Amino acid sequence: MNPIDFFMDLFNPDLAFLPKALVVAVMSSVVCGVIGSYVVLRGMAFIGDAVAHAVFPGLAIAFVISGNLVLGGTIAGILTAVLVAIFSQNRRVKEDSIIGIFFVAAFALGIVIISQAPGYAGSLQQFLFGSITGIPDSDLYIVCGTTAFVLLVVLLLNKEFITVSLDRESARALGLNVFWLDIVLYVLVTLAVVISVQIIGNVLVLALLIIPAATARLLSNNLAVMMFLAPLIGGLAAIVGLYISWSWDFPTGGTIVLVLSATFLVVWLFSYRHSDRRINVD
Repeated sequence: MNPIDFFMDLFNPDLAFLPKALVVAVMSSVVCGVIGSYVVLRGMAFIGDAVAHAVFPGLAIAFVISGNLVLGGTIAGILTAVLVAIFSQNRRVKEDSIIGIFFVAAFALGIVIISQAPGYAGSLQQFLFGSITGIPDSDLYIVCGTTAFVLLVVLLLNKEFITVSLDRESARALGLNVFWLDIVLYVLVTLAVVISVQIIGNVLVLALLIIPAATARLLSNNLAVMMFLAPLIGGLAAIVGLYISWSWDFPTGGTIVLVLSATFLVVWLFSYRHSDRRINVD
């Protein structure tokens, strides 16, 4: 299928799910690109994978009671993120250990819950690997609203997030409430993960958070430029990935991740000489 045919299919009334899938894929990639910039800056890639596990019991409960998956995943992710932030205040156990304990426990709880639901095997596969063509219209509105909310919060707290990400002790000395900023960032990561799970699934959602931001980091040492490039890279990869998956009947989530991975490898090959540059926040 050539790009023109794909473009025509987007306006085919019998393929109404296709433009909807494109909108969700692009929005999810953009949000993950923005939030992923902070994740890469803080060196906290583990949190993205962990949050993907944390939202699972919420998704499972929502599935069992026929509720909204996005809302269920969001509530579960936020509750777990808050618990992690609270328990991490005790420095006898490091934050990464607390994250590992809570998020693995949450994922295990999700598996137990969903195993009791009818159609267990099929629903589990959908949660793990995504099902972009089955997204209901109501979720499309939720994704749009969530995207706007996340971008607004980032716009308002960008300087604070950067300060905490670069030096937590300096942030405290400046009077910033690091604890609450951590919670807000965890919540934003949770929201980015939840709206992405439907197209990528729990297994691959970390790719949307990390690869676009890491690719942008190779292209620029300016944080503002990096935060512009990351969602752009993610959005373009979503479009190309959806086109390839539609043309050759490949899994959409996996195809998008492969496009992102190929982009990263190409950029890395041409930028390895500048890999030691420090990030400039000016």
